[in-house]
Amino acid sequence: MAFRATNVHWLWLSAAIILLDQVTKQLVFRSLLKYERIELLPILNLTHLHNTGAAFSMFAEFPPWVFIVLGVAVSVWILWWLRNHPRDEHLLAVALCLVLGGALGNVIDRAARGYVVDFIDFHWQTWHYPAFNVADIAITLGALMLVLDMLLSSRRASSSPNA
Repeated sequence: MAFRATNVHWLWLSAAIILLDQVTKQLVFRSLLKYERIELLPILNLTHLHNTGAAFSMFAEFPPWVFIVLGVAVSVWILWWLRNHPRDEHLLAVALCLVLGGALGNVIDRAARGYVVDFIDFHWQTWHYPAFNVADIAITLGALMLVLDMLLSSRRASSSPNA
């Protein structure tokens, strides 16, 4: 069997996301009481919130194990993809590693605490965007990069001479 280079070398990015996510959550958890808020900018607060649901606190009534199983399943699929696809798909590999790091960062919270620690609070006057964390940023960036990869792949396919 011939050696085939794969995308697993991007896993350092997932590990960095997990580390940064867990360190920032631990700092918030140890430094702020629940619901305590520190104004950093007129539109940005550092706060300490607990999210028992998914994005935007949807499905908060679901038990934590549902989100743990979902996060682990997505992570296993991403690891399979990284192992079984060629190394030249850089954008897709980076996007998936961002999603992987974010998913596992939030899975760790749910397994350890039963909820996810959120702490970044953007707001305008009385309107507040739902609070989020480093893992959520990584998942969002990864999702946007996945969309970009699909658009670029579609453009390449439509402009190739074989199309």
